[in-house]
Amino acid sequence: MIKLTLAATIACTFLSASVSAEQQQHIQITEQNFSHAETARNYRNWASKGATEQFAKMANLPPRGKAAPTVQMNDDTLYGVAIVKSIDGKVTFSIPTSDNYLAVQVITERGHGQHYVVEDGDYNLPVESEYAFLIYRSGTEHGIAAAKAVLDTVDDTDFNFATDYQVQPYNYQEVEKWVSKYTAEVNSKENFTYTFPRTSEKVTDLHQWNLENAAGWGGASPEAFVGNKYANSPKMSANKCYTSTFADPNNKFFTSITAYDGDKYLIEGVKHISSHSWEKNANGSITVSFNCGNKAKNNIDTKGKDFTFTSRHYGVNPKVMNSEQDPIISAVQVGE
Repeated sequence: MIKLTLAATIACTFLSASVSAEQQQHIQITEQNFSHAETARNYRNWASKGATEQFAKMANLPPRGKAAPTVQMNDDTLYGVAIVKSIDGKVTFSIPTSDNYLAVQVITERGHGQHYVVEDGDYNLPVESEYAFLIYRSGTEHGIAAAKAVLDTVDDTDFNFATDYQVQPYNYQEVEKWVSKYTAEVNSKENFTYTFPRTSEKVTDLHQWNLENAAGWGGASPEAFVGNKYANSPKMSANKCYTSTFADPNNKFFTSITAYDGDKYLIEGVKHISSHSWEKNANGSITVSFNCGNKAKNNIDTKGKDFTFTSRHYGVNPKVMNSEQDPIISAVQVGE
């Protein structure tokens, strides 16, 4: 019995030492490095899908719930992702000619979308980090099959894949706790608009920047008729009918409205509404409804789940870009 107790004590001591050593290896998460930690989590998630070695193309719309590799994924485009290593401080890629919406965003290791390009052509652009995350967004305006076919035309020989990328040593369960805390704060705001500064030196409000990374990592900076503007509604009840009636934003590419659960993930069985297909009112305005029944105009049924929604303005109209409040979210009313 004494020998067994001693052996158990030694085993427990060894286990504790191992756990302690493992904990010591983790980078402590702070307000200052949260954006790096959340970015590392997304790099890790996509690296597990092969994005450091090949062009990781989605064959369909994103999975619902936390099976998705990234928070608030688009329901209106297909993704293709490559994690690349810069050469002489630059990354190389191209956009093929197509009749689909196709854009590339270059995201640094701090989470900044340093570049967002929409024109066909070859690119060799500077980045402020050793590795970069390339997101191709292929529009679904002609259907899923067409969006996928466009991604298949991307020349992946342009990519210097980051085969030597090492997952950063954060405790990713702790990262998720920080994400949950920040997301809850975003959900409490009446009209949360993303700024997405393009480089580290352009961050003027660290707390705002952390909120943006937690609730909408990977979003683009507003740029008139090129980049996009995004905004989140507050958390809304599944038991109420809501409507928003607004003037057509007339963005260059398109406008979309997507519902998410309280953690900012897509909801099973719930589809977005976009300017590619929405029904207009007689006066040219648009009414989007939430949980107002099948006969309601442009209705989004959140399947009994409380939700938030995101408005996306692709190739944002300057009038929308310069507005203090999102025109869709600010027009929300409780319906009958």
